[in-house]
Amino acid sequence: MPVQITTLDNGLRVITERMDRVETVSVGAWVGVGARHEPEAVNGVSHLLEHMVFKGTKKRSARAIAEEIEAVGGHMNAYTAREHTAYYAKMLKEDLGLAMDVIGDLVQHATLDADELERERHVVIQEIHQLHDTPDDIVFENFQAVAFPDQALGRSVLGSEALIEGMSRDAVLDYMTTHYAAPVSVVSAAGALDHDRVVEMVRSTFKDLPAGAPASRETARYGGGDVRVDRELEQVHITLGFEGLAYDDDDYYAASVLSALLGGGMSSRLFQEVREKRGLVYSIYSYQSAYTDGGLFGIYAGTGSGEVTELMPLIADELNKVRQSVDEQEVARARAQLKASILMSLESTSSRCEQLARQMLIYGRPIPAEEIVAKVDAVTVADVVRVAERLFATKPTLSAIGPLANLEADDTFAARLNA
Repeated sequence: MPVQITTLDNGLRVITERMDRVETVSVGAWVGVGARHEPEAVNGVSHLLEHMVFKGTKKRSARAIAEEIEAVGGHMNAYTAREHTAYYAKMLKEDLGLAMDVIGDLVQHATLDADELERERHVVIQEIHQLHDTPDDIVFENFQAVAFPDQALGRSVLGSEALIEGMSRDAVLDYMTTHYAAPVSVVSAAGALDHDRVVEMVRSTFKDLPAGAPASRETARYGGGDVRVDRELEQVHITLGFEGLAYDDDDYYAASVLSALLGGGMSSRLFQEVREKRGLVYSIYSYQSAYTDGGLFGIYAGTGSGEVTELMPLIADELNKVRQSVDEQEVARARAQLKASILMSLESTSSRCEQLARQMLIYGRPIPAEEIVAKVDAVTVADVVRVAERLFATKPTLSAIGPLANLEADDTFAARLNA
Protein backbone atom coordinates (compact mmCIF):
# COMPACT_ATOMS: atom_id res chain seq x y z
CA MET A 1 0.00 0.00 0.00
CA PRO A 2 1.45 3.42 -0.92
CA VAL A 3 1.90 6.26 1.50
CA GLN A 4 -1.44 7.84 2.39
CA ILE A 5 -2.17 11.32 3.71
CA THR A 6 -5.26 12.81 5.32
CA THR A 7 -5.62 16.39 6.57
CA LEU A 8 -8.14 16.83 9.38
CA ASP A 9 -10.49 19.79 9.73
CA ASN A 10 -8.17 21.50 12.22
CA GLY A 11 -5.23 21.30 9.81
CA LEU A 12 -3.47 18.35 11.43
CA ARG A 13 -1.83 16.12 8.81
CA VAL A 14 -1.86 12.34 9.19
CA ILE A 15 0.56 10.32 7.07
CA THR A 16 0.98 6.55 7.12
CA GLU A 17 2.77 3.80 5.29
CA ARG A 18 1.78 0.17 5.59
CA MET A 19 4.81 -2.12 5.74
CA ASP A 20 4.01 -5.76 5.02
CA ARG A 21 5.70 -8.61 6.87
CA VAL A 22 6.28 -6.67 10.08
CA GLU A 23 4.49 -7.13 13.38
CA THR A 24 5.24 -3.70 14.84
CA VAL A 25 4.18 -0.12 14.27
CA SER A 26 5.96 3.16 14.94
CA VAL A 27 3.93 6.29 15.51
CA GLY A 28 4.66 9.82 16.59
CA ALA A 29 3.66 13.45 16.65
CA TRP A 30 6.09 15.94 15.10
CA VAL A 31 5.46 19.57 15.99
CA GLY A 32 7.03 22.13 13.65
CA VAL A 33 8.54 24.27 16.37
CA GLY A 34 11.99 24.06 17.93
CA ALA A 35 14.88 26.05 19.30
CA ARG A 36 15.09 28.49 16.40
CA HIS A 37 11.53 29.68 17.07
CA GLU A 38 12.33 30.74 20.64
CA PRO A 39 12.73 34.36 21.78
CA GLU A 40 16.16 34.86 23.36
CA ALA A 41 14.64 35.36 26.82
CA VAL A 42 13.24 31.81 26.82
CA ASN A 43 16.00 29.99 24.93
CA GLY A 44 15.70 26.34 25.92
CA VAL A 45 11.94 26.39 26.49
CA SER A 46 11.22 23.90 23.66
CA HIS A 47 13.53 21.34 25.23
CA LEU A 48 12.30 22.00 28.77
CA LEU A 49 8.72 21.58 27.56
CA GLU A 50 9.65 18.29 25.88
CA HIS A 51 10.85 17.06 29.30
CA MET A 52 7.82 18.40 31.13
CA VAL A 53 5.12 16.70 29.09
CA PHE A 54 6.39 13.35 30.42
CA LYS A 55 5.92 14.53 34.03
CA GLY A 56 2.17 14.04 33.93
CA THR A 57 -1.09 14.85 32.18
CA LYS A 58 -4.64 15.35 33.35
CA LYS A 59 -5.22 11.59 33.38
CA ARG A 60 -1.73 10.07 33.70
CA SER A 61 1.09 10.46 36.19
CA ALA A 62 4.70 10.38 35.04
CA ARG A 63 4.96 6.80 36.29
CA ALA A 64 1.76 5.77 34.54
CA ILE A 65 3.05 7.13 31.22
CA ALA A 66 6.16 4.97 31.47
CA GLU A 67 4.39 1.89 32.84
CA GLU A 68 1.58 1.81 30.28
CA ILE A 69 3.99 1.79 27.37
CA GLU A 70 6.50 -0.64 28.88
CA ALA A 71 3.79 -2.99 30.16
CA VAL A 72 3.10 -4.01 26.56
CA GLY A 73 6.78 -4.15 25.59
CA GLY A 74 6.83 -0.84 23.75
CA HIS A 75 9.20 2.07 24.11
CA MET A 76 8.68 5.81 23.85
CA ASN A 77 11.02 8.75 23.48
CA ALA A 78 11.20 12.36 22.36
CA TYR A 79 13.71 14.90 21.14
CA THR A 80 13.99 18.62 20.45
CA ALA A 81 15.71 19.90 17.32
CA ARG A 82 16.20 23.39 15.97
CA GLU A 83 13.15 23.27 13.69
CA HIS A 84 10.85 20.69 15.26
CA THR A 85 10.03 18.64 18.37
CA ALA A 86 9.11 14.95 18.21
CA TYR A 87 7.27 12.48 20.46
CA TYR A 88 7.25 8.90 19.20
CA ALA A 89 6.77 5.27 20.18
CA LYS A 90 7.27 1.79 18.77
CA MET A 91 4.87 -0.99 19.74
CA LEU A 92 3.44 -4.30 18.68
CA LYS A 93 0.74 -3.68 16.10
CA GLU A 94 -2.13 -4.50 18.46
CA ASP A 95 -1.04 -1.72 20.83
CA LEU A 96 -1.17 1.13 18.31
CA GLY A 97 -4.27 2.57 19.96
CA LEU A 98 -2.51 2.82 23.31
CA ALA A 99 0.53 4.53 21.79
CA MET A 100 -1.67 7.02 19.96
CA ASP A 101 -3.64 7.79 23.10
CA VAL A 102 -0.53 8.38 25.20
CA ILE A 103 1.16 10.60 22.60
CA GLY A 104 -1.99 12.62 22.08
CA ASP A 105 -2.35 13.01 25.81
CA LEU A 106 1.23 14.29 26.16
CA VAL A 107 1.09 16.97 23.48
CA GLN A 108 -2.35 18.29 24.46
CA HIS A 109 -2.99 17.71 28.16
CA ALA A 110 0.32 18.01 30.01
CA THR A 111 -0.32 19.65 33.38
CA LEU A 112 3.15 21.24 33.70
CA ASP A 113 2.92 20.88 37.46
CA ALA A 114 4.93 23.57 39.29
CA ASP A 115 6.60 21.12 41.68
CA GLU A 116 7.56 18.83 38.82
CA LEU A 117 8.96 21.83 36.96
CA GLU A 118 11.26 22.62 39.88
CA ARG A 119 12.61 19.09 39.82
CA GLU A 120 12.87 18.81 36.05
CA ARG A 121 14.65 22.12 35.56
CA HIS A 122 17.50 20.67 37.65
CA VAL A 123 17.56 17.57 35.45
CA VAL A 124 17.93 19.81 32.39
CA ILE A 125 20.66 21.83 34.12
CA GLN A 126 22.53 18.58 34.76
CA GLU A 127 22.17 17.83 31.05
CA ILE A 128 23.70 21.23 30.28
CA HIS A 129 26.58 20.51 32.67
CA GLN A 130 27.14 17.14 31.02
CA LEU A 131 27.28 18.80 27.60
CA HIS A 132 29.90 21.28 28.80
CA ASP A 133 31.92 18.42 30.28
CA THR A 134 31.95 16.58 26.94
CA PRO A 135 34.39 18.29 24.59
CA ASP A 136 33.30 16.50 21.44
CA ASP A 137 29.76 17.82 22.11
CA ILE A 138 30.52 21.37 23.18
CA VAL A 139 32.75 21.91 20.15
CA PHE A 140 29.62 21.56 17.98
CA GLU A 141 27.61 23.90 20.23
CA ASN A 142 30.29 26.55 19.88
CA PHE A 143 30.51 25.91 16.14
CA GLN A 144 26.77 26.53 15.72
CA ALA A 145 26.95 29.74 17.76
CA VAL A 146 29.75 31.31 15.74
CA ALA A 147 28.31 30.13 12.40
CA PHE A 148 24.95 31.78 13.16
CA PRO A 149 25.80 34.61 15.57
CA ASP A 150 23.21 36.70 17.45
CA GLN A 151 20.20 34.72 16.28
CA ALA A 152 18.06 31.84 17.49
CA LEU A 153 19.54 29.35 15.00
CA GLY A 154 22.92 29.76 16.69
CA ARG A 155 21.71 29.37 20.25
CA SER A 156 21.78 26.10 22.17
CA VAL A 157 18.80 23.76 22.02
CA LEU A 158 19.28 23.21 25.77
CA GLY A 159 19.44 26.91 26.70
CA SER A 160 21.67 28.22 29.45
CA GLU A 161 21.70 27.32 33.13
CA ALA A 162 20.61 30.83 34.10
CA LEU A 163 17.66 30.87 31.70
CA ILE A 164 16.44 27.40 32.69
CA GLU A 165 16.81 28.24 36.38
CA GLY A 166 14.64 31.33 35.97
CA MET A 167 12.04 30.01 33.51
CA SER A 168 8.55 30.18 34.99
CA ARG A 169 5.70 27.75 34.56
CA ASP A 170 3.72 30.50 32.84
CA ALA A 171 6.48 30.92 30.25
CA VAL A 172 6.49 27.19 29.47
CA LEU A 173 2.69 26.98 29.38
CA ASP A 174 2.40 30.05 27.17
CA TYR A 175 4.93 28.61 24.75
CA MET A 176 3.03 25.33 24.54
CA THR A 177 -0.42 26.88 24.07
CA THR A 178 0.92 29.30 21.46
CA HIS A 179 3.04 26.96 19.37
CA TYR A 180 1.66 23.42 19.74
CA ALA A 181 -0.93 23.76 16.99
CA ALA A 182 -2.52 21.39 14.49
CA PRO A 183 -1.51 23.11 11.20
CA VAL A 184 2.20 22.96 12.07
CA SER A 185 2.05 19.34 13.30
CA VAL A 186 2.16 15.93 11.68
CA VAL A 187 1.12 12.55 13.07
CA SER A 188 3.10 9.87 11.28
CA ALA A 189 2.89 6.08 11.49
CA ALA A 190 4.58 3.21 9.68
CA GLY A 191 4.31 -0.55 10.01
CA ALA A 192 1.48 -3.02 10.40
CA LEU A 193 -1.45 -0.62 10.17
CA ASP A 194 -4.55 0.49 8.30
CA HIS A 195 -4.61 4.15 7.26
CA ASP A 196 -8.31 4.75 7.83
CA ARG A 197 -8.10 3.25 11.31
CA VAL A 198 -5.11 5.46 12.14
CA VAL A 199 -7.01 8.54 10.93
CA GLU A 200 -9.94 7.72 13.19
CA MET A 201 -7.58 7.26 16.14
CA VAL A 202 -5.96 10.62 15.45
CA ARG A 203 -9.32 12.30 14.99
CA SER A 204 -10.44 11.19 18.45
CA THR A 205 -7.15 11.48 20.37
CA PHE A 206 -5.94 14.81 18.92
CA LYS A 207 -9.26 16.66 18.91
CA ASP A 208 -8.05 19.24 21.46
CA LEU A 209 -5.02 20.38 19.46
CA PRO A 210 -5.80 23.99 18.50
CA ALA A 211 -5.82 25.34 14.94
CA GLY A 212 -3.13 27.94 15.59
CA ALA A 213 -0.80 29.81 13.24
CA PRO A 214 2.77 28.83 12.29
CA ALA A 215 5.49 30.16 14.61
CA SER A 216 7.58 33.03 13.30
CA ARG A 217 11.35 32.69 12.92
CA GLU A 218 14.31 34.77 11.88
CA THR A 219 15.83 34.15 8.47
CA ALA A 220 19.10 32.23 8.81
CA ARG A 221 22.12 34.55 8.54
CA TYR A 222 25.44 32.75 8.25
CA GLY A 223 28.30 34.64 9.87
CA GLY A 224 31.37 32.46 10.24
CA GLY A 225 34.39 33.10 12.41
CA ASP A 226 36.49 31.49 15.08
CA VAL A 227 35.89 30.27 18.63
CA ARG A 228 38.57 28.57 20.73
CA VAL A 229 38.48 27.13 24.23
CA ASP A 230 41.92 26.30 25.61
CA ARG A 231 41.40 23.41 28.01
CA GLU A 232 43.67 20.78 29.49
CA LEU A 233 42.55 17.69 27.57
CA GLU A 234 44.17 14.70 25.94
CA GLN A 235 42.95 15.73 22.49
CA VAL A 236 42.18 18.80 20.42
CA HIS A 237 38.61 18.64 19.12
CA ILE A 238 38.05 20.65 15.96
CA THR A 239 34.92 21.40 13.96
CA LEU A 240 35.61 23.29 10.76
CA GLY A 241 32.89 24.36 8.39
CA PHE A 242 31.34 26.62 5.79
CA GLU A 243 27.99 28.05 4.84
CA GLY A 244 25.87 25.11 3.72
CA LEU A 245 22.68 24.54 1.78
CA ALA A 246 18.97 24.49 2.56
CA TYR A 247 16.92 21.36 1.97
CA ASP A 248 15.39 22.76 -1.22
CA ASP A 249 18.64 24.00 -2.75
CA ASP A 250 19.30 22.61 -6.23
CA ASP A 251 22.78 21.57 -5.08
CA TYR A 252 21.61 19.71 -1.94
CA TYR A 253 22.21 16.22 -3.35
CA ALA A 254 25.51 17.21 -4.96
CA ALA A 255 26.64 18.45 -1.53
CA SER A 256 25.54 15.13 -0.02
CA VAL A 257 27.68 13.24 -2.54
CA LEU A 258 30.58 15.62 -1.85
CA SER A 259 30.30 14.95 1.89
CA ALA A 260 30.32 11.18 1.37
CA LEU A 261 33.30 11.43 -0.97
CA LEU A 262 35.26 13.79 1.26
CA GLY A 263 34.63 12.34 4.70
CA GLY A 264 31.76 9.88 4.66
CA GLY A 265 33.49 6.60 5.39
CA MET A 266 36.73 4.63 5.54
CA SER A 267 37.27 5.01 1.80
CA SER A 268 36.78 8.79 1.87
CA ARG A 269 39.56 11.22 1.03
CA LEU A 270 39.95 12.64 4.52
CA PHE A 271 39.94 9.26 6.25
CA GLN A 272 42.46 7.79 3.86
CA GLU A 273 44.82 10.75 3.79
CA VAL A 274 44.59 11.96 7.38
CA ARG A 275 44.11 8.76 9.36
CA GLU A 276 45.29 5.86 7.23
CA LYS A 277 48.33 7.43 5.57
CA ARG A 278 49.41 9.89 8.28
CA GLY A 279 47.93 8.52 11.52
CA LEU A 280 47.06 12.05 12.69
CA VAL A 281 43.58 11.31 14.06
CA TYR A 282 41.38 8.58 15.40
CA SER A 283 38.21 10.19 14.09
CA ILE A 284 37.60 12.46 11.11
CA TYR A 285 34.45 12.89 9.05
CA SER A 286 32.40 15.44 7.13
CA TYR A 287 28.67 16.15 7.23
CA GLN A 288 26.05 18.63 6.18
CA SER A 289 23.30 20.08 8.35
CA ALA A 290 20.40 21.48 6.35
CA TYR A 291 17.60 23.79 7.48
CA THR A 292 14.60 25.18 5.66
CA ASP A 293 16.53 28.33 4.70
CA GLY A 294 20.22 27.60 5.08
CA GLY A 295 22.71 25.10 6.37
CA LEU A 296 26.25 24.13 7.34
CA PHE A 297 28.87 21.93 5.77
CA GLY A 298 31.20 20.68 8.49
CA ILE A 299 34.30 18.59 9.18
CA TYR A 300 35.09 17.14 12.60
CA ALA A 301 38.51 15.87 13.68
CA GLY A 302 39.98 14.79 17.00
CA THR A 303 43.77 14.95 17.18
CA GLY A 304 46.73 15.42 19.52
CA SER A 305 48.16 18.80 20.45
CA GLY A 306 51.30 18.07 18.45
CA GLU A 307 49.55 16.60 15.42
CA VAL A 308 47.26 19.61 14.99
CA THR A 309 50.15 21.53 13.41
CA GLU A 310 50.21 19.10 10.50
CA LEU A 311 46.47 18.43 10.45
CA MET A 312 45.14 21.86 9.50
CA PRO A 313 47.30 22.39 6.38
CA LEU A 314 46.45 18.83 5.32
CA ILE A 315 42.70 19.44 5.59
CA ALA A 316 43.04 22.68 3.64
CA ASP A 317 45.01 20.84 0.96
CA GLU A 318 42.31 18.16 0.62
CA LEU A 319 39.58 20.81 0.34
CA ASN A 320 41.52 22.60 -2.38
CA LYS A 321 42.07 19.32 -4.25
CA VAL A 322 38.38 18.45 -4.31
CA ARG A 323 37.61 21.93 -5.67
CA GLN A 324 39.81 21.11 -8.64
CA SER A 325 39.02 17.54 -9.58
CA VAL A 326 37.38 14.28 -8.57
CA ASP A 327 37.14 11.07 -10.54
CA GLU A 328 34.09 9.14 -11.64
CA GLN A 329 34.98 6.09 -9.54
CA GLU A 330 34.93 7.94 -6.21
CA VAL A 331 31.76 9.81 -7.16
CA ALA A 332 30.12 6.48 -8.03
CA ARG A 333 31.24 5.08 -4.67
CA ALA A 334 29.79 8.09 -2.82
CA ARG A 335 26.50 7.80 -4.70
CA ALA A 336 26.31 4.11 -3.80
CA GLN A 337 26.88 4.88 -0.11
CA LEU A 338 24.06 7.42 -0.10
CA LYS A 339 21.65 5.17 -1.96
CA ALA A 340 22.37 2.24 0.35
CA SER A 341 21.73 4.41 3.39
CA ILE A 342 18.43 5.63 1.96
CA LEU A 343 17.18 2.19 1.00
CA MET A 344 18.32 0.48 4.21
CA SER A 345 16.39 3.02 6.27
CA LEU A 346 13.18 1.93 4.55
CA GLU A 347 13.39 -1.41 6.35
CA SER A 348 12.84 0.14 9.80
CA THR A 349 9.36 1.23 10.91
CA SER A 350 10.80 3.89 13.21
CA SER A 351 13.11 5.33 10.54
CA ARG A 352 10.33 5.37 7.97
CA CYS A 353 7.91 6.98 10.42
CA GLU A 354 10.38 9.78 11.12
CA GLN A 355 11.29 10.25 7.46
CA LEU A 356 7.65 10.73 6.50
CA ALA A 357 7.04 13.25 9.28
CA ARG A 358 10.15 15.28 8.48
CA GLN A 359 9.35 15.31 4.77
CA MET A 360 5.87 16.63 5.48
CA LEU A 361 7.25 19.38 7.71
CA ILE A 362 10.00 20.37 5.27
CA TYR A 363 8.49 19.81 1.81
CA GLY A 364 4.78 19.48 2.52
CA ARG A 365 4.73 16.07 0.82
CA PRO A 366 6.36 12.65 1.13
CA ILE A 367 9.36 12.18 -1.13
CA PRO A 368 9.41 8.72 -2.75
CA ALA A 369 12.68 6.84 -2.35
CA GLU A 370 12.82 6.47 -6.12
CA GLU A 371 12.81 10.24 -6.52
CA ILE A 372 15.66 10.68 -4.02
CA VAL A 373 17.70 7.89 -5.61
CA ALA A 374 17.20 9.46 -9.04
CA LYS A 375 18.50 12.80 -7.77
CA VAL A 376 21.54 11.12 -6.23
CA ASP A 377 22.18 9.21 -9.47
CA ALA A 378 21.98 12.47 -11.42
CA VAL A 379 24.95 14.00 -9.56
CA THR A 380 27.95 14.22 -11.89
CA VAL A 381 31.66 14.73 -11.41
CA ALA A 382 31.23 18.32 -12.59
CA ASP A 383 28.45 18.87 -10.03
CA VAL A 384 30.67 17.73 -7.17
CA VAL A 385 33.56 19.99 -8.20
CA ARG A 386 31.22 22.94 -8.70
CA VAL A 387 29.50 22.56 -5.32
CA ALA A 388 32.86 22.13 -3.59
CA GLU A 389 33.96 25.46 -5.03
CA ARG A 390 30.66 27.04 -3.99
CA LEU A 391 30.88 25.80 -0.41
CA PHE A 392 34.58 26.22 0.31
CA ALA A 393 34.66 29.74 -1.09
CA THR A 394 32.51 30.93 1.83
CA LYS A 395 33.97 32.28 5.05
CA PRO A 396 35.21 29.41 7.24
CA THR A 397 33.91 28.72 10.73
CA LEU A 398 36.29 27.10 13.21
CA SER A 399 35.49 25.76 16.66
CA ALA A 400 38.24 24.13 18.74
CA ILE A 401 38.60 22.91 22.30
CA GLY A 402 41.63 21.38 24.01
CA PRO A 403 45.34 22.29 24.25
CA LEU A 404 45.47 24.85 21.44
CA ALA A 405 49.00 26.26 21.55
CA ASN A 406 49.86 24.66 18.20
CA LEU A 407 46.60 25.47 16.38
CA GLU A 408 47.23 27.97 13.62
CA ALA A 409 45.36 31.27 13.40
CA ASP A 410 42.01 31.26 11.64
CA ASP A 411 43.17 33.71 8.97
CA THR A 412 46.06 31.36 8.16
CA PHE A 413 43.64 28.54 7.36
CA ALA A 414 41.43 30.86 5.29
CA ALA A 415 44.50 32.01 3.37
CA ARG A 416 45.36 28.40 2.52
CA LEU A 417 41.94 27.99 0.89
CA ASN A 418 42.32 31.15 -1.12
CA ALA A 419 45.95 30.67 -2.15
